[in-house]
Amino acid sequence: MPRVLLVEDEPAIADTLVYALETECFEVRHALTGAEALAAAARETFDFAILDIGLPDMTGLDVCRRLRENSVIPVLFLTARAGEVDRILGLELGGDDYVTKPFSPREIVARVRAILRRSQPSPTPQAEPIVGEGKVLHHDSAAMRVHCHGEPLDLTAHEYKLLLVLLGRPGRVFTRDQLLEYAWQDPGAVTDRTIDAHVKSIRAKLRAVRVGAEDLIQTRRGLGYLLASEI
Repeated sequence: MPRVLLVEDEPAIADTLVYALETECFEVRHALTGAEALAAAARETFDFAILDIGLPDMTGLDVCRRLRENSVIPVLFLTARAGEVDRILGLELGGDDYVTKPFSPREIVARVRAILRRSQPSPTPQAEPIVGEGKVLHHDSAAMRVHCHGEPLDLTAHEYKLLLVLLGRPGRVFTRDQLLEYAWQDPGAVTDRTIDAHVKSIRAKLRAVRVGAEDLIQTRRGLGYLLASEI
């Protein structure tokens, strides 16, 4: 679970962002001041920082400079002055992106995920991820096929990508929005109900191989879907 340091002195904005981030499976540490944020960063490890530029004790720019003395943590600035930040980001300050207030919390979450993907090295592909002691699912990365109990599944491109996301993190709940972002080139062109339809189709194909295999994909009501680590 990625850990986010949120530095925002307006409680209403902070509460909204904390809720949005935690809903999308981020762990959030909220600080009201720059000093509190730097103290937290000295004690704990974070994967991302969201910094409001207008803090009561110092600017978010000052916090960023201090963080970058010992870390390469990605930084997203929150600001009310877009023109000023445009110039700031052109300097060697280290900011990765900025958002001008007012903003959509969902946009913040999307930008955080995008920056994290860009800033982290691509994981080394795992050959043949397997679920369950009986090797229920097996991914042949070279052939780009998923096998169930040794039988290849006849998946569409989107079904393959969706199942691959679940297969990569057994036991983790993925929201519909996350699955859309990871498995669709243009997630905005479809609705979250598209995920439900594709999950239903994948389950049917798993069941066609062996009754009960469809239970590998589990629904967490109000949250999303996960692939069971064992059946």
